[in-house]
Amino acid sequence: MEQKIHQGRNVKRFREMLNIKQEALAYDLGEDWNQKKISMLEQKDVIEDNLLKQISAVLKIPVEAFQNFDEEQAINIISNTFHDTQGLINYNPTFNNDPIDKIIQLHEEKIALYERMLKEKDEMMVRLEKLIEK
Repeated sequence: MEQKIHQGRNVKRFREMLNIKQEALAYDLGEDWNQKKISMLEQKDVIEDNLLKQISAVLKIPVEAFQNFDEEQAINIISNTFHDTQGLINYNPTFNNDPIDKIIQLHEEKIALYERMLKEKDEMMVRLEKLIEK
């Protein structure tokens, strides 16, 4: 059974997700729009393509989102993806950017730099002593 996508309801969902009031959307769509007209628009099953393009531009959401979003399918995908909430509760991500390891690495690089500088200083001192003896 083919289920129709309710474009008006999708406009309402996305508008609410963006926390935009009907009055604000009406204002952005132009002078001939008002809150009541937006409310009626959100009840329509199908919205004209040119109007969907206008709404898409205002909300910065692709037209296809209004035409194809199906809440039931989204819920099915989510419920089929997460079988056990226990896995979500015990989720412990691991990151490879341990600050202590980074500090130790920087410290070791600093020690290596000091050792190279000391070696160069000792070599320079030997050269200077040879110049002085001549």
